[in-house]
Amino acid sequence: MSQSIDNTRRRMLSFMAGAPLLPLAGGMFSAKAFAENMTEAPLSSVSFVPMTAPSLSNPAAMATAYTNAAMQLKFEDGSSRLVKLDYHAFFVSGDRVPDGQGNTLVAGGYYDINNKPITDPTFNNRQFFSDCPDGSSLLTVKDAKVAGVYGNHVFAVVQFEYTSRDGAGNEMYGRLPSPVAILTLDQNPETGELKLVKYHNVDTSNVGGLWITCGASLSPWGTHLSSEEYQPDASDPDNKQFKAYSKNLFGDENKAKPYNYGHMPEVTVNKDGTGSVIKHYCMGRLSHELVQVMPDERTVLMGDDFTNSGLFMFIADKPRDLSAGTLYAAKWHQTSGKGPGAGNLTWIKLGEANSDEIQRLVDAGIKSSDIMEIHKKDPKDASFTKIGYSGKTNWVKLKPGMEKEAAFLETHRYAALIGASLGFTKMEGTTVNIKDKKAYSAMSYIYKTMTDGSTDIHVEGPKAGAVYEHTLTGGQKDNHGHAIDSEWVSVRMEAPANLIGEDLVVPDALGNTAHADRISNPDNLKYSEALRTLFIGEDSGNHVNNFLWAYNVDSGELARILSTPAGAESTGLHAVDELNGWTYIMSNFQHPGDWSSPLHDKVKDVLDPYIRANYKDRYGAAVGYLTGIPKLS
Repeated sequence: MSQSIDNTRRRMLSFMAGAPLLPLAGGMFSAKAFAENMTEAPLSSVSFVPMTAPSLSNPAAMATAYTNAAMQLKFEDGSSRLVKLDYHAFFVSGDRVPDGQGNTLVAGGYYDINNKPITDPTFNNRQFFSDCPDGSSLLTVKDAKVAGVYGNHVFAVVQFEYTSRDGAGNEMYGRLPSPVAILTLDQNPETGELKLVKYHNVDTSNVGGLWITCGASLSPWGTHLSSEEYQPDASDPDNKQFKAYSKNLFGDENKAKPYNYGHMPEVTVNKDGTGSVIKHYCMGRLSHELVQVMPDERTVLMGDDFTNSGLFMFIADKPRDLSAGTLYAAKWHQTSGKGPGAGNLTWIKLGEANSDEIQRLVDAGIKSSDIMEIHKKDPKDASFTKIGYSGKTNWVKLKPGMEKEAAFLETHRYAALIGASLGFTKMEGTTVNIKDKKAYSAMSYIYKTMTDGSTDIHVEGPKAGAVYEHTLTGGQKDNHGHAIDSEWVSVRMEAPANLIGEDLVVPDALGNTAHADRISNPDNLKYSEALRTLFIGEDSGNHVNNFLWAYNVDSGELARILSTPAGAESTGLHAVDELNGWTYIMSNFQHPGDWSSPLHDKVKDVLDPYIRANYKDRYGAAVGYLTGIPKLS
């Protein structure tokens, strides 16, 4: 490193101590200019300057990952610096990317149980690849060493939820085993820029493959906590989707066991850029979606992306070890039904288990009929309990002595059976604000079982959803009066005013059915302690373009900072406060040009050619992050 560059870097870090440094899109020239004009006064605040939503006056902006937002740094001497945001993609899925051994792989490519590429017979046997990159983590590994890295070693774990369609346009959701990739990235020490050096596809054969990996989070100990969403219903032997999944994975539609899916996968990255995965069978079999491990490194708050979903909590027996612990489900005690409502929470203990004992049950071939009797029609028998399951009515009766099996393999049904509040609708990402001892959960839609009076959650809406704030505390007891061994238990949920969507009675001129300047159908959530900012990514059926938002928890101000291509969902959100002196906001998107009617009727004909040109005829989507372009202000 030259003396001038070294001095510039030191000057930046000295002046910016405690301030966020986004990776600089303008390179070293921008870094030097930024440093030379930097004040030595302490930083007083960070905020985001919002962008307007793109419109058909600029169709190219509506058909890509677009930002015209900025980050504002204010200092105690009254000066400020403006950092304009930009978006940088590592790749679009389907690209050929380096495997670190002189060859290339298909980004987002699918593999069977023998790690052989799964090909599409409707598209000249092209390897299937995903248009739906989702959860990501950015991390470092001690003593990492990968050929081709000349700066700092950084790794990103990226999982792919599903692929939308085959070459003939047939629905492929949930019919392929989800890939997980580890990206080795070369971090430029002077600019923070990340360059892809190696793409490694994680071997998932030891866990029987992965099912619909959606949101993800980084554990405090540096592992990637994945997800398996919409677990297959083990009481449905004729599930065509699951049979197709089994056929594509094993070559046999009857080999995959439904109870092997719906658990919590954990990915560990090795110092050579490879990795491994395990599943934790003791954290509940549910629609895990972006769980949050609390600072005690034992308590895990878990949303549940399901209809008739619940709020779940797992408390591990030991810190940094999720292989054994106690599972709880929340009981909602409503205090307000206005808008998205509010409620106090108590906790029902579902059971204690270690992962190995539950996995042994799965491996032995346990069936739903061994655990409980399940009817989809009223059996006219008072010994059965009526519950809600996946938006429908079930009647269930537990087999004698099968409480543990039910708690960890039929978690939804068992939690409802013993009185937990299984009435939420699509509770998605969860994240924590450590300083204020608050957590946040995204409720993508507030409708159906939350509004129809069928459960103990009975609120008004909106359909556009909301983000709920949790109050976290200790000293709590479960439904048996036993102490809950955690200081990070949620005792209340309520949505801040600026984190509530707004339904429109009449669509606006572009076709939005929810107000474009408010969040709609929040999904990914990540909180930055350094920025005092909650980042919110949308999965909206009500916004023509989905957005990424920044919400300042002190001012309550909400700023739109990124627009994804029309029809795409904002995914892969990950906020990293400091990584070798740089701050990162990771952001992916999935299924661009996923047109729905009437939402996209006014834009489809104009935008479809752009999106097809940008994203492999709608078969690809981007994995990337936000960068900064420093300017004087």
